[in-house]
Amino acid sequence: MKNITVSVPDDVYRDARIAAAERDTSVSALVVAYLRSLSERTREFSRLEAQQREVQAEIGRFRAADRLGRDEVHDRAVR
Repeated sequence: MKNITVSVPDDVYRDARIAAAERDTSVSALVVAYLRSLSERTREFSRLEAQQREVQAEIGRFRAADRLGRDEVHDRAVR
């Protein structure tokens, strides 16, 4: 485990202590939870980017001329 030192304004520290007390935890635990959520979001974003690349690779070639006409779309929806 690594220790870090962070300087914050007095009012931010006071608010953090109050928030920690309300959650029956410590300021350190709040910071760990926040940093963990950042890393989880980064992993999730990377996962979604990879999924997007896979989907785009499957699409192949797209041409606007291949679209269905308005009447075809509406006929298909009714059936």
